[in-house]
Amino acid sequence: MKLKILALTLCLCLPGFAQVTSTTTDTPASKEQIEKLFEVMDIRQQTVAMMGSMQQQMQTITAQTIQTRYPQITRAEMVRLNQISEQTLEKFPVDAMLSDMIPIYQKHLNQADVDAMIVFYSSPTGKKLMQQLPQITQEAIQVSYQRMQTQVDAAMEQVEEMVKEEKEKQEKKSSTPNPPTEKD
Repeated sequence: MKLKILALTLCLCLPGFAQVTSTTTDTPASKEQIEKLFEVMDIRQQTVAMMGSMQQQMQTITAQTIQTRYPQITRAEMVRLNQISEQTLEKFPVDAMLSDMIPIYQKHLNQADVDAMIVFYSSPTGKKLMQQLPQITQEAIQVSYQRMQTQVDAAMEQVEEMVKEEKEKQEKKSSTPNPPTEKD
């Protein structure tokens, strides 16, 4: 009889236990967990490195585009544009940006996800991935550079064509004589 009661109690409790277990795995990661994940992934350093790499690539693309479209631009003006870009990057609030990212990670990852990621990124393979990621990113940007430049050139051509059409419309309007009025 005691065995039957114990079995019945276990049967009634197990669905509740399963419910508690699945709820626990769906619990959002804590701020501290996300900060630990950022630490083991070395996100701050990776972000700064990636921004530097992106800045170099964008400066190259921008310089080529500007020099092609505006050949009258001086070397001094190009140097000044690069200085402004560098100053902007130096003042970029990386820590504040990472703080802003924590709720996003919490929204999409639960405690179990973050714990597993912490284990992975703490492993030799995870560390290797994070060490190689800036180089992988830089090479990926270089590979996509030509495609991006083609797109930028096509967009600039469309803009120039639109400006040309608008200019022609304005010239046509100003050169067309006014129709005679009844008084004429």
